[in-house]
Amino acid sequence: MFSIIIPCFNAATTLPETLASLQAQTLTDWEALLIDDGSSDATREIIAQAALADPRLHLLRNPRKGPSAARNHGVTQARGEIIAFCDADDLWAPQKLACMAALFGRPDADAAFARIGFFRDRLEDAQAFSTVPQGALSVATLLGENPVCTMSNLCIRKTSFAASGGFDETLVHNEDLEWLIRLAGAGAQIVGHDETLVWYRNNAFGLSADFGAMRAGRAAAIATAQRYGFSSDRRAEAIYLRYLARRALRLDVGRMTALRFVLEGLRSSPQGFFSDFRRGALTAMGAVVAPLLGKRSRRSLFGR
Repeated sequence: MFSIIIPCFNAATTLPETLASLQAQTLTDWEALLIDDGSSDATREIIAQAALADPRLHLLRNPRKGPSAARNHGVTQARGEIIAFCDADDLWAPQKLACMAALFGRPDADAAFARIGFFRDRLEDAQAFSTVPQGALSVATLLGENPVCTMSNLCIRKTSFAASGGFDETLVHNEDLEWLIRLAGAGAQIVGHDETLVWYRNNAFGLSADFGAMRAGRAAAIATAQRYGFSSDRRAEAIYLRYLARRALRLDVGRMTALRFVLEGLRSSPQGFFSDFRRGALTAMGAVVAPLLGKRSRRSLFGR
């Protein structure tokens, strides 16, 4: 039923735990295609050894370079009816695929996602969670704060993925957002499930910590939205800047980084920044307090 696409680059430290979370799925009708992107550590060896014990696991090589190319290549090799994406450092709840299978029992569901918990070292320390909006995902929602958050949280019918044209391989950051905008803009029904099924590992050294490149990738996503008749306004930009501030706090990337995003968001649109008052207020307070704290205290308060 499911083909799980996992891009892997120097993932030896986290990949065994990710694979264990796949093998703990209550729904067992899946294959996992692990696409190595030129790793220089033991990633390939870990995959090869795991595949000897579990024939559902398959090692592939990325013929090009980058996570978008790896995902596109993986889908071309997939045999499943539904594509499930997962990153090599994230984890799934055991009922993830079973819940997704139930959602895809609806004929109108083209793609589906759930709620995410953010953690750094241990799942039980997670205190930050994403929100799942009601109704199908829209381009307008995606231009604010993307509730899918990570590709580890998305499943899509293989036919719908093919119709979307796949990921733009020229983008390294926000390539998922640009693709989701194309998907929603073309009329695909992307439905949410309000249960924590994915655990996202905060990593201050990963691609998602490069805020400058993230904003450049967002510009490409906005250009795509404009082709479908949508444009980002000051309110949407403020919501996105609130998201960046929260991410900066979780990743502890510079003591003043989150505060700069908060101030920029408030200048753009106070109403947008506080559209979710609790989230906006907590983010603003955290950004003000963070520069006054030591690194250990910041990680303890915000890094979970």
